[in-house]
Amino acid sequence: MTDLRLERDFPVTPDRLYVWLTDPAKLLQWWGPEGMTIGEHDLNLTKPGPWLSVMVGDDSGQKFKVSGQVTHVDPPKSVGFTWGWHDDQDQRGPESHVTFSVSETATGARLTIDHRDLDDSEMSASHERGWSSALSKLTAKLN
Repeated sequence: MTDLRLERDFPVTPDRLYVWLTDPAKLLQWWGPEGMTIGEHDLNLTKPGPWLSVMVGDDSGQKFKVSGQVTHVDPPKSVGFTWGWHDDQDQRGPESHVTFSVSETATGARLTIDHRDLDDSEMSASHERGWSSALSKLTAKLN
């Protein structure tokens, strides 16, 4: 198993950053890599329970479904959820776990994304590209 950790600083309060990470209307504005839109979704990270999203490639129309369970909600500090990709037959694959943690900095707030229990380093590298791209979208919204 492989773990991934990313950190980004934002010039906003921790409370404001937390809302962008959990509120469905705001989350949908940055969720998923650049070049993807969100089709079907039940993406509410404000409360424990199931979630899902289907990312659709803007150019290809290819669909990527991912789902899980929100496992903990601790506003404005952290939210955790399981993560599992679905295959072409809609069978959910191996499960990993994501935690968004928010901390105060001298200039605003820091987001730490911990994505744990990924299958291997190739899967970790793929998720790092995806999360980095999504964070670029979030940065554009918060700067």
